[in-house]
Amino acid sequence: MQTFNLFQQRYYFFERIPRFHISAIFHTFAGLFLWVQQSNTLNVFKQDLIINTKNGTMKTISSLLLTLLFTVPLMAQDGSLSEKELRSIRASFTPGNETLALMNAISNNNIKDLALSRKNRGKVNEYFSDRIDIKGITDQKSSGRCWLFTGLNMLRVKVIEKFNLETFKFSENYSFFWDQFEKSNLYLEGIIETADKPLDDRKVEWLIKHPIGDGGQWTGVVDIIEKYGLVPSEAMPESKNSENTSRMRSLIRKKLRKDALMLRKMIREGAGEQEVRKEKINMLKDVYKMLVLSLGEPPQTFTWQYKDADGNISEPREYTPHTFFGEVLDVDLGDYVMFMNDPTRAYGKLYEIEYDRHMYEGSNWKYINLEIDLIKDFAAASLKDKEAMYFSCDVGKQLDKESGTLDVLNYNYNDLFGIDFTMTKAGRISTFQSASSHGMSLIGVNILEDGTIDKWLLENSWGNESGYQGLLIMTDKWFDEYMFRLVVHKDYVDEKTLEILETKPIVLPPWDPMY
Repeated sequence: MQTFNLFQQRYYFFERIPRFHISAIFHTFAGLFLWVQQSNTLNVFKQDLIINTKNGTMKTISSLLLTLLFTVPLMAQDGSLSEKELRSIRASFTPGNETLALMNAISNNNIKDLALSRKNRGKVNEYFSDRIDIKGITDQKSSGRCWLFTGLNMLRVKVIEKFNLETFKFSENYSFFWDQFEKSNLYLEGIIETADKPLDDRKVEWLIKHPIGDGGQWTGVVDIIEKYGLVPSEAMPESKNSENTSRMRSLIRKKLRKDALMLRKMIREGAGEQEVRKEKINMLKDVYKMLVLSLGEPPQTFTWQYKDADGNISEPREYTPHTFFGEVLDVDLGDYVMFMNDPTRAYGKLYEIEYDRHMYEGSNWKYINLEIDLIKDFAAASLKDKEAMYFSCDVGKQLDKESGTLDVLNYNYNDLFGIDFTMTKAGRISTFQSASSHGMSLIGVNILEDGTIDKWLLENSWGNESGYQGLLIMTDKWFDEYMFRLVVHKDYVDEKTLEILETKPIVLPPWDPMY
């Protein structure tokens, strides 16, 4: 009994120390065991394992050896895989004709193609009870500017209607230029504000990792337009680098990271605020130069002339970006409300993501977290009134690009592998399995006779060769699972919900899963 109690004490001791320490102890006692064996004293130790001796030292060593003999086989329970467990895992896969045929199919083909549900093909049609007519599909090409295309697509509908145009596009390149420039300033200001923190501080580390990017959201659309106005596409057309942003973005990031280290060094060595900000402006001059050389220089004035759907040609007029914005759009961008459906957090609350904005003086991403059914009610009311909306989602999930459908039944990986991959929306969000990855304009809904909705229509920015004539058809169930953000005009939102905007927001860090 005394020996067993000693074993318990020793085992609990070994169980609580790190694995690399256990490894060191194991090697020490293994060496000791070999010495005992070579010195022909093994029989002494064997006796001492059972009977008490007067030699306390020898008793301690032999007791530890006993503990080691019991502990080594138990160590396989620390997370490493034992031979027995590996044999069990291997045995769980039973080769057979059906299994081998499946292995041949999966290993020699695209998994997504094999999981495509033939049974579900053709069940989602293109008919909608309420739909906004779109004239011309835009194409963001190889860039992450979906948020900008979405916002401008949502607004260009109003210009086409107001001037009776066959088609119209705002210059995404113009707005993108100022977005990248303002983000550079925001980044450098963040570096200045956190200069007293070490590089491994979480916020500093986040800033260093994310100096600038193509991505964004609705508040960026609003801030860029209100500060810099808008121009038609012909006033600042796309460039090779606006359509293929990766190299330009990589170089600007490198420049900003270099500048970050310089600013931190200046502040650490006692430079005053005026000197630091002067150096920041010099750094931004370099960024401006890079943007001009890559995208072209933004116009300060331009001439616009148009031909309407009836063939009437307008007189050419000169505009600034601000006068053009004021004339072609009769909207107050502050009248739009952003909603989110995040089941990991409390509904009916206002949230704000720190640093998730496009310019230093701009607005952080701020949204009301709301139940999905309420968001749908607002969306349907808006579409009935021909008001398009900014919509963002996890587009890669269950997307059949060929048919242009977003349907939770498009792909069946469960049956293909015989494994259940099902997760709740909350589970996917909290484990980074799902998040908003793409923005599109919500332009249609199909409301059935009983008032229920079976599908929605999205205007995409992947060109007219993608999806269904450049559009994506989304089932109502897919909306539930993979919709994240929706921007709705306040005219279609009830007063009780609008009152949430007056409450103090819950501030979330920029590394939050919803960012």
